[in-house]
Amino acid sequence: MNVYDFSKYKNVTITGVDPAGLNEAQLAVLDAQARYCQAMTDADIDAMREMVSEDMVFTHMSGKQQTREEYFADVANGNLTYFSIGMENPEIDVSNNRAAITYTAVLNADAYGARGTFRMNGTHAYEKRNGRWIAVGR
Repeated sequence: MNVYDFSKYKNVTITGVDPAGLNEAQLAVLDAQARYCQAMTDADIDAMREMVSEDMVFTHMSGKQQTREEYFADVANGNLTYFSIGMENPEIDVSNNRAAITYTAVLNADAYGARGTFRMNGTHAYEKRNGRWIAVGR
């Protein structure tokens, strides 16, 4: 039974996948990614910090890389403002305590003064730690 309610993520849409066709681990990873995307749109740095490993490096569309804290600072101060995030056609691979979720992100955002809708393909790595899925570097 699917106990995950993805509709609670008000600024996140998930399309191209039927949650009923996913197993428990895949649902948990999809939920972790959706929860993180919602935290991004809420600029909830405390929640984001709980969901991302300390050694994470973020790579932007431009190729710019930032540490976790540099990225979080830009979200907190409004240099990066996310209004909504779409997750199109997510594919979730889980093996033991490691997982990867690949999808096309559709970001309605203001990124360093450039406001628009940005589409990008990406894969996000997760590791299960103390019973929770945490975003990690590959």
